Amino acid sequence: MFTGIVEEVGQVTHIERYAGSARMSIAAKIVLEDLKAGDSISVNGACLTVVSRSASQFQVDVMEETMLRTNLGYLKVGDRVNLERALPVTGRFGGHFVQGHVDGTGVVANIQKLQRSWVVKINCDERLTRFMIPKGSVAVDGVSLTTIDCGRGWFTVALIPYTLRTTTLGTKRAGDVVNIEVDLLAKYIHKLLQAHSSLNESKGDDSVIELIKGF
Repeated sequence: MFTGIVEEVGQVTHIERYAGSARMSIAAKIVLEDLKAGDSISVNGACLTVVSRSASQFQVDVMEETMLRTNLGYLKVGDRVNLERALPVTGRFGGHFVQGHVDGTGVVANIQKLQRSWVVKINCDERLTRFMIPKGSVAVDGVSLTTIDCGRGWFTVALIPYTLRTTTLGTKRAGDVVNIEVDLLAKYIHKLLQAHSSLNESKGDDSVIELIKGF
C-alpha cells in the first residue's frame, strides 16, 4: 500500500528488454536507505518488486501485464521516474489509499499555466472516469492528486509548485502518456452498487441493508 506522496525522483540507468517484459535499473538515494530485495516500490505509480540493489541503484522486473497497462514500456535510459516505498505500519498517512495497481493510462491533453500552478487536462478511457468525481482522489504517475473536474473520458487536476518541483509531473507536456489509478473506495462502491442492482433484478428487493448483511 502507498500514499501517492512521492519520496524522490529516480533515473533509469539501464533497461534489459525481453519478449514483452524488461528488467530496469533505477538510480536513487532516499528510497535506498532501507530498501532490500523483495520489497515493494512504486515506480510511476506501478507497484514493483525489488529484485536486487547496490549502493546507488536498484533493479526491478516489469512483467507483460505491467508493460501493457502502464507507461513503463515507454521508458528509456535517462528518463526520470517517481519513487515511493511501501507505507510502513508506523508511518504517517498523507495523500490517499494507493495500491500501485495502475488501472490504465491517459494522455495529457493540455496544460494551463496559471500564476503559481498548472491546471492539467488528461484524456483517458471512460471506464476510468466513471470512478471519478470533482474534488475526488486520483493517482497520476504515482502522485496523489485531487480532481478539479471530470467528464466522460477526461479529468483535470491542479499541480502546485511543490509538486512541480518534486515529481516528474513538472516536466510533462501535451501528448505525454501518464499512469492512472482511480480511487480504491470508488471501485468498491461501484462493485457494491452493481451487486445491489443484480439483487434487485433477481429478488425485486431494493434494500441496501439486506445486501450488506449478505457480505
